[in-house]
Amino acid sequence: MERGPLDGESLDLLAGSWRIFQLVRGHRFSTDDLACAWRASLARPSARRLLDLGSGIGSVGLSTLWRVSRAEAGARLWGVEAQEISVGLARRTAAWNGLADRVSFVHADLRDAPHDGLELAGYDLITGSPPYIPPGHGVLSPIPQRAGARIELRGSVYDYCRVARLYLAPGGRFSFVMASLDPRTADAPVAAGLVVVERFEIVFRDGRPPHICVVTCARPDDPTASPAGSSQLVVRDRDGVWTAEYLAFRQAMGAPSLDGRAGDGAPEPAAVTSE
Repeated sequence: MERGPLDGESLDLLAGSWRIFQLVRGHRFSTDDLACAWRASLARPSARRLLDLGSGIGSVGLSTLWRVSRAEAGARLWGVEAQEISVGLARRTAAWNGLADRVSFVHADLRDAPHDGLELAGYDLITGSPPYIPPGHGVLSPIPQRAGARIELRGSVYDYCRVARLYLAPGGRFSFVMASLDPRTADAPVAAGLVVVERFEIVFRDGRPPHICVVTCARPDDPTASPAGSSQLVVRDRDGVWTAEYLAFRQAMGAPSLDGRAGDGAPEPAAVTSE
């Protein structure tokens, strides 16, 4: 078994009994990641070959694999991540959960596609969580791992969509999470030659505009790719109380309950993106 967390790390519940290594003061997984994995898994519940672009510590890809594996036990995951420290954490997470034979993380810049170890047009479910903020438009964290997850230091949503189109198998789906009000969220799939089949908005408090959204795309030659309308999930009601829909979403993703109790008795709650 992989050794436990080192100094400055934590080992937290991710999905079901699966745990994830994270830096205490670094990039940590959030509702954004879980929402992306949720919509992706619903788009292709029987996917066997999963690819996570800019995989970070592995939270999006592994959460998707956990959900898909309930229907498809033979599913496998590949990830591409540029930050060495995040790749190391993700690989240790895979080993800790006994997934080393089903999960592979490639240490590379996603913009350098095609990559050694990945197959062109070979993945039926692709996920991505691009950073939301262009350089110069936000505060750059002094912690490099956190900065790279928030600021577009190695590409933007346009790069994620372009590379996803390169690797997406016929009939496959690509889901990414992005700032809802950013016009690039709608433009990037079109620029990459993808068709948007679902736009799912996340509202952190009822009465406020959507904060993030998950966009699911298909290849233009896919006969099942018909554009769909927008739907949404409200996290808290107007009084700040968790909604039943949000709690059901967390349960569907195997996340720990928000009262501190989890299915395997572990106390750690999943991280939640702030409002």
